[in-house]
Amino acid sequence: MLFAKTHRRLPHFSKPTTFSDKINWRILNDRRPLLEWTCDKLAMKEYVLNEAPAGLHVPRTMWSGSDVRQLEAAELPEHWVLKPNHRTGLVYFGEGQPDHRELSAVTATWLKTFEASRLREWAYSKARPMLLAEELMGTPGVPPADYKFFVFDGKVQLVEMHVNRYVRHQARLYLPDWSPLEVLCVAEMAPVAPPPTNLGKMLAIAAQLGRPFDFIRVDLYDDNGVIKFGELTPYPCSGLGRFTPASFDAELGKAWTLPALLSQPHWPRQSAN
Repeated sequence: MLFAKTHRRLPHFSKPTTFSDKINWRILNDRRPLLEWTCDKLAMKEYVLNEAPAGLHVPRTMWSGSDVRQLEAAELPEHWVLKPNHRTGLVYFGEGQPDHRELSAVTATWLKTFEASRLREWAYSKARPMLLAEELMGTPGVPPADYKFFVFDGKVQLVEMHVNRYVRHQARLYLPDWSPLEVLCVAEMAPVAPPPTNLGKMLAIAAQLGRPFDFIRVDLYDDNGVIKFGELTPYPCSGLGRFTPASFDAELGKAWTLPALLSQPHWPRQSAN
């Protein structure tokens, strides 16, 4: 129902061809250990640190747990961020000494499992429900440019650049050679921007981190020339993001060769009785 409402067409989950169809096919079917840890932020960091791509900085985790009262005893810099380990899109920008009463109110619902329980994104059900505090990227109030690399079988096929996320959110799609695409995606279309000076390094890092996967989105930041790790995303927009024109969804889907799974599909089927 969510798919039909968003894409204004019926889904093709049994024979997926578009990128959005294939994301939903993965949500419904793919239970491989390869994906099991990809929605756990601490596990992502561990994977990246073990891979140790040259030139990539992983934001330091300074505290993790479920009781924000403990955060008052943590050694935090002047500016820090708090986010859930097992969810996406939730962030608190902290400054100075944390106040556990304020944080308890802010994070009151953060330990719930929305992505796993409501959107049925299996890998989120495997992520540890806890909170984590880490160092702030960029200047307070001015987030660095956010680059999302769509990696298929170790090859970057698309880059999605986000700017002004907390003021006037805009995004733009580019090919790996930085040719801009006239495709509207998750936000207002941003004007064409020059490529980052370290684009080549970012492409190489994204390709290295994405090599084990048939598809993964690798999110990196350019913080004044320093490449910083954001996260891995196996289910971009839960497969509910729309491309305009819609034909681009099919074009991007061609880049993704789905794995052959031994198990049967997990979506409900009607009884033969």
